[in-house]
Amino acid sequence: MSATQRQEFRPFTVEVEPQREVVRVCPCGEVDLATVDDVREQVDELLSAGFTRVLLDLRQISFLDSTGLRLIIELVQSSQADGWQFVLIDGSAPVRRVFDVTGLRDQLPFVDAREVALPQGSRKWR
Repeated sequence: MSATQRQEFRPFTVEVEPQREVVRVCPCGEVDLATVDDVREQVDELLSAGFTRVLLDLRQISFLDSTGLRLIIELVQSSQADGWQFVLIDGSAPVRRVFDVTGLRDQLPFVDAREVALPQGSRKWR
């Protein structure tokens, strides 16, 4: 493996960044069958810890397969059924394409990354 290949390879991680009224969950790497449970477990732990506003930041995802897409749909449904708030920050072009091709973009709660810093009254968080 060349030095360039070693630099490009990053193991999958899920970073968590609690902010004032929201916790940001940032998966880094590929969200697929092998890693989707890591994301699900992290969100479940945060909800169990009492967080009621979860932001899934997709900007560090290099690949999203159907299991990742299914997780996002399940999190949206869970948030609606259980009374917690869930939003997404869009990812790279290949990740955005998944939502466009499936026709789900307009059905999911995407927010602009700049809006995350806005106070609770932000139109996307109501």
